[in-house]
Amino acid sequence: MRENLREGYTTGSSATAAAMSALRVLLGGSKPQSIEIPLPEKGTLVIPVERVELEKTCARGVVIKDGGDDPDATSGHEIHAVVELISDENEIRVEVSGGTGVGKVTLPGLPVPVGEPAINPAPRGQIIAGVLKEASMMTPSLTGTIKVRIEVPQGEAIALKTMNARIGIIGGISILGTQGIVRPFSHASWKASIAQGINVAKAAGVEEIIFTTGRRSERFYLEHFPNTQELAMIQAADFFKFSMLEAQASGFRKVRWSLFIGKLVKHAMGFPYTHAKDWHIEFERLARWCEELDIPSAITKEIAGANTARQVFEMIPQGSTQLFITTLIDKAKRNATSFTGDDSMSIKYCLFDFDGNMLK
Repeated sequence: MRENLREGYTTGSSATAAAMSALRVLLGGSKPQSIEIPLPEKGTLVIPVERVELEKTCARGVVIKDGGDDPDATSGHEIHAVVELISDENEIRVEVSGGTGVGKVTLPGLPVPVGEPAINPAPRGQIIAGVLKEASMMTPSLTGTIKVRIEVPQGEAIALKTMNARIGIIGGISILGTQGIVRPFSHASWKASIAQGINVAKAAGVEEIIFTTGRRSERFYLEHFPNTQELAMIQAADFFKFSMLEAQASGFRKVRWSLFIGKLVKHAMGFPYTHAKDWHIEFERLARWCEELDIPSAITKEIAGANTARQVFEMIPQGSTQLFITTLIDKAKRNATSFTGDDSMSIKYCLFDFDGNMLK
């Protein structure tokens, strides 16, 4: 991770702050400039409050989601919480629901039941804890039901920039955040997305999952295999080992990878994580593999000093291209199997060039 990147806060933390500030005003307090919220696991966080509006019997709190320096489709957008108190003599309790811009779950395999708003368990618990904390501070003897409705005015538009529809979250975004804090370029969010996609695919009865390394490798795959179930497509990015282990843990027996030459070489070299920042191609080792394929020494010497896998691929003599690709795929399969320790899994690879032609 790069240094000096600014942390942010999750949609769950934003919703918690909006709900707590709305309740404060509803119970007669003044609108806070910022509010201290509980985090899902431990600790607290102070979050700025944009505004609070009274609406008849309700109060609406608004917080601007700030993802820090993390690339996040929700960052800069308003997260709302509409809070209403239904007074009775029963012990205080909190009900959380989703409104405009919060997606609904339509497929099994997610941590939220089908038909419910896509507010994950950790942020749901965070919202409830924050509201109860605020209630006890404002009115210790309060009784009744506090209803909290989370809304995201631009949620439906934001969701178009996410993978929500593919995993069955329709009509808006998810309210997420297991820790409450967004740490820039964290691996955790990618891993959570991969695991979630695998779980949804399994619950939907998908038999073979296709891991892609990005949107382009996904698009090329679907162009060649248009009948592929969309739920089967999972963007694994650089997480080679993690994705294989998650597939195995979920009981998948068939896995396919759709990628380009650079990632294939890294799979062949057994890199568990393939981002260029952390794992560099060993060109001398690649040159030795080419020597074993009887590629002329004049070329293998150039390969040893190459800069990119694409450059190497262009050096391979035309008559040796398919053998070179097959060798890389065979090595990649062995590494994938070594991660899982299960040689009964069927693992296949589809290699594309940068124009979308399938090379293998």
